[in-house]
Amino acid sequence: MACFAAELGHRAVVVHSRRLVLGVDGGRLTLADTGGRSLPAPAVAYARLSTPRLSPDREVTLLRHLAAMGTQLINPAEAVLASVNKFWQLQQLAAAGIPVPDTRTHTDAPLEDMLDAGVPQPCVVKAVRGHRGRRVFLATDDKALRGVAGSLDDRHPYLLQRYVAHSHGRDLRVIVVDGRAVAAAVRAAGDDRLVSNLAQGGTHTVCTGRYPDAEALAVEAADAIGLGVAGVDLLFEEDGSFVVCEVNCNPTWRPDMPGVAEAIAIACRSRLEAVG
Repeated sequence: MACFAAELGHRAVVVHSRRLVLGVDGGRLTLADTGGRSLPAPAVAYARLSTPRLSPDREVTLLRHLAAMGTQLINPAEAVLASVNKFWQLQQLAAAGIPVPDTRTHTDAPLEDMLDAGVPQPCVVKAVRGHRGRRVFLATDDKALRGVAGSLDDRHPYLLQRYVAHSHGRDLRVIVVDGRAVAAAVRAAGDDRLVSNLAQGGTHTVCTGRYPDAEALAVEAADAIGLGVAGVDLLFEEDGSFVVCEVNCNPTWRPDMPGVAEAIAIACRSRLEAVG
């Protein structure tokens, strides 16, 4: 918050969504706190949302309400929705010509029927909605995949994605703010795990500027999704190139990645100045 205070002074304030009440009064959209006090819609907002619990009926409704009241959102509602659905973001990335791993998914078709249609082998299996590397595993072949298909939680579809072997247990996280890569770090698993997420004991090595092509690709990916602030995860290919694995709308960063909070505060200030 100190960075926002330095850039915006008294104009910056933190508001928890649990204290907000949305409304329509006489055909006009309204915003109030839980104490009944009317609130003006902010000119600019950067929403830090809990993506594991994010719901179109809650957090996305709030973003839509603010936008309809004239608020400029650093991360718009549609971009947030795309980023929390792993296949929605692949659709947008591929349409923009950004390299992503070959992937299959399903809607109403049972997972076993999708296997009959053919999937990458070996493949990474991940839930279309997931976080912190959970519900992600490697199926070495069709037999292994069929062996676990019946036990997977079927409340969400799954992605079956080409296994990028050269990147096993590591990826490159790039933080993008307003079309600029402001920080990057290689994340590596602590053992032979597939996923390099820090929440599962992985390591983190800051390397901002070491992989300029990857950082440029991350900027393109954030723009394709429509996010002003994004954490883009890239996988290392054997030939030295990269593919985009995921784009996150609510990235976290560590103290050894300076400049991220400042960049977000500057992005908010520039938008405020633009609207006068």
